[in-house]
Amino acid sequence: MTSSPTAVLLMAYGGPDSLEDIEAYLLDIRGGRPTSPQLVAEIRERYALIGGRSPLLEITRAQAGALQDALNTLATSLGQAADFRFYVGMRHWKPYIREALAQMQADGCRSGLAFCMAPHASKLSSEAYLQKMRAGLATLQAPPDLQFVESWFDQAFLVNALARKVHQAEQQFPSEARANLHYLFTAHSLPASLREQGDPYDAQVHFTAAMLAQQLGLDQSQWTFGFQSAGAAPGAWLGPSVEELLPQLAAQGHLNVLVTPVGFMADHVEVLYDLDIEAQAIARELNLRLVRSQSLNASPDFIDGLAKFLFEKMASKTHEHE
Repeated sequence: MTSSPTAVLLMAYGGPDSLEDIEAYLLDIRGGRPTSPQLVAEIRERYALIGGRSPLLEITRAQAGALQDALNTLATSLGQAADFRFYVGMRHWKPYIREALAQMQADGCRSGLAFCMAPHASKLSSEAYLQKMRAGLATLQAPPDLQFVESWFDQAFLVNALARKVHQAEQQFPSEARANLHYLFTAHSLPASLREQGDPYDAQVHFTAAMLAQQLGLDQSQWTFGFQSAGAAPGAWLGPSVEELLPQLAAQGHLNVLVTPVGFMADHVEVLYDLDIEAQAIARELNLRLVRSQSLNASPDFIDGLAKFLFEKMASKTHEHE
């Protein structure tokens, strides 16, 4: 009897495949509540400016394929069974998490691991993915037993991969400007009320940023942390925002700013529009030179580090059951 493959469910947020998908996509995000025509038009315009679609599914599939290869290679090198199979499920668009789980069951997977391509834990991030996963598993007659990884914000492989992208981006500045760069690290804003409720997100994104600053050898005057991409819902959101910080940095005499979105592991609209278009427009008005470090996407060092981390997670789970 052959053993069943070990499943790995990689979950990401999801994004529209075309401009025609945007209204339905927003409907999913908003739990079926309709979106105002003005907001639909605004979001459609943003996607039109970044190519008319989200590249997220394509990137996530590339990440999954590279991780699958890396995990199986690692297992083989250690003389262990190498039958890891990756499944991509999106929280708010196709292929949905429930569809990936159904395929996993159809392929005979009985156990494995699940994680989201978002390293920081939050009620609105990792917990929302976990709820979608549980809802999908509940529809299956013999659901696979999946270990859920809540966060990986403090891992050295993540910080090292981000630092490499920062060093690459530094080369885009003229040599005379590199000695006086200011580093801006960002993450997606969430409602500020979460922090009062003890949600770990705010502390975790700051921790990742501080680890990256330390890895880059920066002192406190050389870097700033800010939030980006606050939603349209009323109430306070975590700040300060990039829109607030750029004028402050210009007023302090910083002419060259390198921005690194530490909360995003792939090219989302929040990176391609909010930073590359919106923040760039603000920077031009302020006569700031703003350069963004590349998203990690399927960078080999990031993929290899994440594969080792996932392998160790599964190995520790196996030992618990022995």
